[in-house]
Amino acid sequence: MKSFENKVVIVTGGAHGIGATIVSEFEKEGALVAFIDIRENPCFVGDLSKKDVLEEFAKFVIEKYGHVDVLVNNALPLMKGIDECSYEDFSYALAVGVIAPFYLAKLFAPHFAKGASIVNISSSRDRMSQPQTESYTAAKGGIAALTHALAVSFAGRVRVNSISPGWIDTEFKTYEGPDASQQPAGRVGNPFDIANMVLYLASEKAGFITGENICIDGGMTRQMIYHNDCGWSFKG
Repeated sequence: MKSFENKVVIVTGGAHGIGATIVSEFEKEGALVAFIDIRENPCFVGDLSKKDVLEEFAKFVIEKYGHVDVLVNNALPLMKGIDECSYEDFSYALAVGVIAPFYLAKLFAPHFAKGASIVNISSSRDRMSQPQTESYTAAKGGIAALTHALAVSFAGRVRVNSISPGWIDTEFKTYEGPDASQQPAGRVGNPFDIANMVLYLASEKAGFITGENICIDGGMTRQMIYHNDCGWSFKG
């Protein structure tokens, strides 16, 4: 029997990249998957920053399936930095990256089945940054913190965990040279690296894991680099 036979799985940002791979992998395991994306898709098109869209999507899911077994908050927030990011841009990033996951969890709260699971997609940027990435980084830090808050509030009812991807190439490109060798794992990641962990965290095998964040970044955030280390030099 397939691992998620007839389980109802919801994925945000499910029409492209990591989200599309998560949708496909759950479907292979027999799940009934509903997803929302701002891009054109055959399931539900909508802007996650809009309260009425979130409510319409939740109504669509419950009317069609009656309950939810897995919620995956994957949709990608806007990335702009302090020089160019407006108040409206920053608000939009937080709306997609933090408010939507919170509100969907709230809307689905009465409908989560026994043993249900929420998996939030954060980023290794929740703990490290590049210049001019404030809107995205704040949203990813917010969803990482939201994860353990929801895990405590949903204690005994729903397990809630998050994943922090590092460099994931959504086109499955194979990299050689420094792009690959700089990573302790020896390669750039791909969407299966994330989807595999999503399915694990949503499964009964992870039944004793909640409130946790798992960083899947090929070891990059564990690697200390100083000037002239490993072929790196700082140019200020």
